[in-house]
Amino acid sequence: MKISYKEHFVPATGIYLLSHSVGRPLTTTDDALINDFLNPWKHAGENVWPFWLECIESFRDELAILLTGQRENFCPQVNLSSALTKILQSLSVPEQRRTILYTEEDFPSIAFVLEQAKKYGFNLRAIPASENTLDAAVWAQYLTEDVGLALITHVHSNTGSQVPVADICAKARHQNIMTVVDIAQSVGVVPIDLQVWQADFVMGSCVKWLCGGPGAGFLWVDSERLAECEPTDVGWFSHENPFEFDMYNFRYAQDALRFWGGTPSVQPYVTATNSIRLINRVGVEQVRQHNLALTQRIIDATPPDILVTPSAAEQRGGTVVLDFTVDRMETVCTRLREAQVAFDVRSMGIRMSPHVYNDDSEMSVVLGAISS
Repeated sequence: MKISYKEHFVPATGIYLLSHSVGRPLTTTDDALINDFLNPWKHAGENVWPFWLECIESFRDELAILLTGQRENFCPQVNLSSALTKILQSLSVPEQRRTILYTEEDFPSIAFVLEQAKKYGFNLRAIPASENTLDAAVWAQYLTEDVGLALITHVHSNTGSQVPVADICAKARHQNIMTVVDIAQSVGVVPIDLQVWQADFVMGSCVKWLCGGPGAGFLWVDSERLAECEPTDVGWFSHENPFEFDMYNFRYAQDALRFWGGTPSVQPYVTATNSIRLINRVGVEQVRQHNLALTQRIIDATPPDILVTPSAAEQRGGTVVLDFTVDRMETVCTRLREAQVAFDVRSMGIRMSPHVYNDDSEMSVVLGAISS
C-alpha cells in the first residue's frame, strides 16, 4: 500500500526533491517551539532549565528509538565537524597507530577537520576516489597496522552510494582499529541498527532526511569506548553534575554527555525532536520502501551511462544522481525548473531525493522532464 504523509509537512512550491540537503519542516514545528521552548522561557524565568533539559532528554530518547541504541550513549552536537573534532581531541592513540583512514568521497567539511588533526599528531591517508569503496575488501587493503582510526561515510553525498558499514567495522574491529561513522546522508531514510554495526562512534545531523532543521547534530559513543575518552573541549554540561558549581572539581559525565560542552542550544533540539518523533511513528523501514519505489522509477527510465548512483537498492541511499552530457544537462535542468522541480547539481551530476512527502504523480512529472 502506498504511503503519503504530505499533510504532516509544510508544502513546498512545486516538487521538492532536496531532502539530501534540507528536509521540509513539519506543520507542527511552530506549536512544538511555542509549547516546549518559548512558553517555559516566558513563564519559568531562570528556573527554565529543568524544562529545557527535559527536551534534550526527549531528543536523546527519540534518537535511541530511531537507531536502536540507549539514551546514555547519545550526546547533542552542533554539527558533524564539531563532533569529529571532539572525538579526535579525546583519544589517546599509540604513536605507531596515528594514521586516520578516510576516502576522497567524504564530505569536504569532514576533510577540513581531519586536516587540522595533523596538529594533534595524526597522519592522514585517503582511499582514492578511483577505488570501489562499496567493496569491503578494498577497505581491508587500506586498514593497515599503522591505522588507528577509520572514518566511514555511510552514504556519500555526491553519488548516493551506500558502503557496507557493518562489514568494514568488523574488519576494523578485528585489527583493533577504531571507527567513526558519518550518517548525515542516511539517517532517516536508511534503517540503521547500531547494535549490528558495533562502531566506536557514530555522528549525524537532523537537517536532511530527519527534517529537523540545522543545529541539531548528535554523537553516539559505544559504551566500552566511552570510558577511554577524555574530551578537551568541555564545559559545565560535560560535568557529572552541571549544577555543582565547584570550579576546582571537574568530573566527566559518566555517559556520552561528557562530549557536550558549555551552555547548550535548546531550540534546535526541540524542532528536531518533533520531527524525529514523526519519523519514528512512520518507521524508517516505511520511509525506505517509499523512497526506493520512487527512485526506482527514475532509475528504470535512465540509461546506464547516465546513472551515477548504484542501481542495486542495497548499494544506494535515498538520492539518485544523474550525469548527462554538457548540452543535455543544460536542457534537462531547464525542463526540471520549468516543471517547478527543486533539485541541485554537484560535480557528479543532478541530485534528486524523494521523501514521504513526495508521490508517484510527482515522479511522473520528473520523468517527463528528464526523458523529453
